[in-house]
Amino acid sequence: MNFQWYPGHMTKAKRMMKEDIKLIDLVIELVDARIPLSSRNPDIDELGKNKARLILLNKADLASDKYNDMWAEYFQKKGFFVVKVNSKTGNGLKSINGVIQEACKEKIARDKRKGILNRPVRAMVVGIPNVGKSTFINSYAGRACAKTGNKPGVTKGKQWIKLNKNLELLDTPGILWPKFEDQLVGLRLAFIGSIKDDIINLEELAFELVKFLLASYKGTLEKRYGIDEETEPLEILNGIAESRHCRLKGNLLDTSKAAGILIDDFRSGNLGKITLEFPPVEAAETENQ
Repeated sequence: MNFQWYPGHMTKAKRMMKEDIKLIDLVIELVDARIPLSSRNPDIDELGKNKARLILLNKADLASDKYNDMWAEYFQKKGFFVVKVNSKTGNGLKSINGVIQEACKEKIARDKRKGILNRPVRAMVVGIPNVGKSTFINSYAGRACAKTGNKPGVTKGKQWIKLNKNLELLDTPGILWPKFEDQLVGLRLAFIGSIKDDIINLEELAFELVKFLLASYKGTLEKRYGIDEETEPLEILNGIAESRHCRLKGNLLDTSKAAGILIDDFRSGNLGKITLEFPPVEAAETENQ
């Protein structure tokens, strides 16, 4: 599969971010805990330099606890503040206020020296499409103040949200970079649903997911679908179709429907806690084994 996708409104979003960054004290960046590097937009580091930075490992409940901790350590070593969260359930959100105060303590102290008291921290919330920005803002604010949706690209324009006297958030549209230099990044984004399913081949995607699970999470497919993993990925897809009674006219196996079931099961956590990419050091160690 070849991934290259850059809707026009994303170019506009990047231009808007450049303008708005001057008003900002803190950049809160949401990444998907299952693919923390692949779900980052590299442009954000350049746009947000000289600003306090907070990374939220969102959907942490869907990722491996072990790798969540390793990714948190990885980003902390690079100077980011990190919080593991689940925007849907609210897990981890309570700790964010304290982390924001810590991240912006120099700004708050500067204001105090100038005699400026109680000026709210202004934070920009950024992230690629479908990573959960709007859900996070609504959960964090405790009310439906940002438009949400389960399809990429729902947030088209910016909006300020006043949470309390200490914090204002700027919501921004999700942005992706113009070209995936590494096709593996595109593949991972497709796995989590950040690329629209209607522009990719779901059977090919499921085939790649099967290969990854066989290599890194042995036993997962057997446990979920009761199938023999000691066979080819294509046969495994047939096995999933068989176990879930996916059939076409003439009693043929419907591997397209089986592919959709597998991908949905992964995205919803029904396959267990799965991390799709590992911190660079871990990746190097895995290759050397």
